[in-house]
Amino acid sequence: MTLHIEMVSDLVCPWCWVGLRRLKAAIELVPELEVEVLFRPFELDPTVPAGGTDYKEYMKARFGSDQGRERSNQMRDLLIQYGEDEGIPFHFDRIARRPNSFNAHRLVRWAQGQNLGMAAKEALFEAVFSKGEDIGDHETLVTIASKIGLDPNLVSDLLASDADVETTRQEQDLFRQMGISGVPTFIAHRQIAVQGAESAEKLARFLKTAAAQMPTERPMSGAASPA
Repeated sequence: MTLHIEMVSDLVCPWCWVGLRRLKAAIELVPELEVEVLFRPFELDPTVPAGGTDYKEYMKARFGSDQGRERSNQMRDLLIQYGEDEGIPFHFDRIARRPNSFNAHRLVRWAQGQNLGMAAKEALFEAVFSKGEDIGDHETLVTIASKIGLDPNLVSDLLASDADVETTRQEQDLFRQMGISGVPTFIAHRQIAVQGAESAEKLARFLKTAAAQMPTERPMSGAASPA
C-alpha cells in the first residue's frame, strides 16, 4: 500500500526547498516503502499584492531593526550552508521582487494532476531562489509550465481564469484550521506531523512510523485539474 505524505509549504520559503530535498533523501533511506508526496498550498504572507513587492523593502519592513537584520543575515548564511549540503544553489542577491505565490500554488496543483508535482515544485523553487525570477508573473509561470511538460497555452488560459482559485483558498484555510502556522509541515493520515526542515534521518523515521500506522482506506488523493 502506498504511504501518502502531504507536504504543506510555500514556494517563497527557502526552508521548504531544503525540506523537500531532505524528504526526497528520506524516501531513499526507506526503499521498502512506497511513498507518494502530495503538495499542499500555504501562503506565508497572503497580504503580498498580486503583483508582488520590492524584495529589499519587504525584508526591511520585516526585519527592520539592527537585531532583526542580524538575525536575517545569520539565517541567510545558514540557508546557504544547508543549501550546499543539499545541492541547492541559493542566490538571494538575485531576488528583486517578493512575489505573491498564490498562482504558483495553482500551477503546482495542475502539475500534480499530471504527475508532475515534484517537477513543478523544484522548478518554482529554482526560479525564485537560484534565478531570482518573479513566480507571481503569469508569463514566468507559463514558461515554467512548458519546461516541465505542461501545455503552455492551456496553463495560460487557466491562469487567466478563476480555475481552482476557490479550491486552493479552501485548501489553505483547511491547514490553517488544523493549526499549521509554519512550513514546511509533513503530514501523514491527517494526524501524524513533522514541522520544519528536519534531517533526512528524522524524516525517514517519521515515514516508518506513519507506515506502521497506515489506515486500511486511502485517506486522500492528489489534486487533479487538466493542464
